[in-house]
Amino acid sequence: MSPLEIGLLILLVLIALFAIGMPIAFALGAVSIGTLLLIDGFRSLDILGETFFSGLNSFTLVSIPMFILMGAAVSNSPAGKDLYEALDRWLNRVPGGLVLSNLGACSIFSALSGSSPATCAAIGKMGIPEMRKRGYPDGISAGSIAAGGTLGILIPPSITMIVYGISTETSIGRLFLAGLIPGLMLTAIFMAWTLFSCWRSGLKLSDVTQHYSLKQKLEILPRVLPFLAIVAGILFVLYGGVATPSEAAGVGALFCLVLVVVVYKMFSAKPFLSMFRDSTRESVMIMMIIAASELFAFTLSSTFVTQSIAGWISDLEVNRWVLMAIINVFLLVAGFFLPPVAVILMTAPILLPIIINAGFDPYWFAVVLTINMEIGLITPPVGLNLYVINSIAPDISLGTILRGSLPYVMCMILAIVLLCIFPSIATFLPNLIMGGAI
Repeated sequence: MSPLEIGLLILLVLIALFAIGMPIAFALGAVSIGTLLLIDGFRSLDILGETFFSGLNSFTLVSIPMFILMGAAVSNSPAGKDLYEALDRWLNRVPGGLVLSNLGACSIFSALSGSSPATCAAIGKMGIPEMRKRGYPDGISAGSIAAGGTLGILIPPSITMIVYGISTETSIGRLFLAGLIPGLMLTAIFMAWTLFSCWRSGLKLSDVTQHYSLKQKLEILPRVLPFLAIVAGILFVLYGGVATPSEAAGVGALFCLVLVVVVYKMFSAKPFLSMFRDSTRESVMIMMIIAASELFAFTLSSTFVTQSIAGWISDLEVNRWVLMAIINVFLLVAGFFLPPVAVILMTAPILLPIIINAGFDPYWFAVVLTINMEIGLITPPVGLNLYVINSIAPDISLGTILRGSLPYVMCMILAIVLLCIFPSIATFLPNLIMGGAI
């Protein structure tokens, strides 16, 4: 069999294992071990343990559980509620203020948690009932939160960007900077569409159900600003070269835990046990996928599948933008079935040399890839954010949530088009702060 035929067979077996519900890490590991045994016999088992461990043998990976713990500290405390309440009070008299509050809260909470499902769950629990109570259609109420939650993998600090940086050996600081302006741009596009959708539905966006005095607006800020200061501090030390991602994540997690105790007087052990349990579960899941992906990448390389795919794509006699369109469609389809971390670990090392040879910036491509992964979070069959919203508001059907989310898919496609026309949206800030592209 040729390497491309072997690659196709591996892909079909992998899809079959995913279809029967096997966890991603175990599916990748099973396919890798099975392929190596068939190709090289039992002597291939000698290097399995070393290869598996090498996927985790990076100190930068420490930043992943630390950022997850930081998000868990916020989501398992009243901090998320206070963040939402603060935005609602300050934007209460702005037309469509409640919509802006929800999307703004999603973008800020994304920066605190780095997780899309956590953002959906935290903001959706407060935002969806309030929007429905004020007369917003179910589709807009659920769809805006589902889409806003996807910002968690783009706005820094982002777990997805960390995984991309590790798998492609690119600068995580530059990746965070590259995602900042596109993340804010996408938030603005979401807000503009939501306001237009509400206006088209005939909602009176200027209706104010409650007035807040300046005192009421100011009194909530001391409970919110310290958490925002932590995010600002993390970004400052990363971009300023003061600390590594692992060091910044560790200090950020510690400060968030301390603030939760000081600000909310959480002295009981129960919420902290929940924080560490949730963080451990999610961290182990991601680490297992990373390690299994390393074994999978080794298998593809050993069977010359990776080299053959890269060579085949490089030999295509097409314009580089046609090539980029093909890659985007591929990423989009992959995102329909797999979570972002798995897609990045499996595809980024293969695609990066092709992207660079075609003259594209690797940090710009990281942003485009991430937005593609965002689309996968609100589209079936996986559509993780859709199910999170459905669990929060079970009386809103999955079909209604999906229909409410689809316009935001078009917003993300618009963002990708804008990035293709104006790549400096992603590259300007990294080049300005950290110098020319590396």
